[in-house]
Amino acid sequence: MKLYLASANPHKALELQALSDASRAGAGGPVIEVLSAAAVGGMPSVLEDTGTFVGNARKKAVALRELLPADGWALADDSGLCVAELGGAPGVESAYFAGPQGDPRANLEKLAKVMAGVPPARRVAEFVCVLFLAGPGGQQVHFEGRCPGRLALEPRGAGGFGYDPLFIPDGFTVTMAQVPPEVKNRVGHRGRAWAECFGWLAARG
Repeated sequence: MKLYLASANPHKALELQALSDASRAGAGGPVIEVLSAAAVGGMPSVLEDTGTFVGNARKKAVALRELLPADGWALADDSGLCVAELGGAPGVESAYFAGPQGDPRANLEKLAKVMAGVPPARRVAEFVCVLFLAGPGGQQVHFEGRCPGRLALEPRGAGGFGYDPLFIPDGFTVTMAQVPPEVKNRVGHRGRAWAECFGWLAARG
């Protein structure tokens, strides 16, 4: 089965393919190939203005689905980091927290600066991921994964991407950027959302 990813981010396609391979290796199920939107001419421009992870993911999936063959499935990912101290920000604006250029390093640096001096008890945060599938005949379904945790006092670790160096998952003393990829895939928000998505696809046969 092929899923076309509604994103111009090559890292997401690789991460989702790794999650798919790990799911099949662990529990069997369908062989799923996660293809970049470049395979069908590129991701159409989508204004992510719904204010929700589900709404933004749906817009992206539906936009790409229009470019696919009749039996094709589009998969969209919308995710972000929600910080309680900031009223849930950066949330759906996580990719543009430091400005419209969408610079991950600048986003991380801004969050670290904004949260400087905030005590540990008030550094609660969670990563949220919504995966949205749009398929033949107008079929639509979405899956949500959450990874609760807290923010470190300063970025640590060279792995992962985005806000990973500042985020410590519950039950850990190291950041998401300091854990091995297989651990991140198991406990992370995208991994949890993918587990639900893969289960649904497996059940369809």
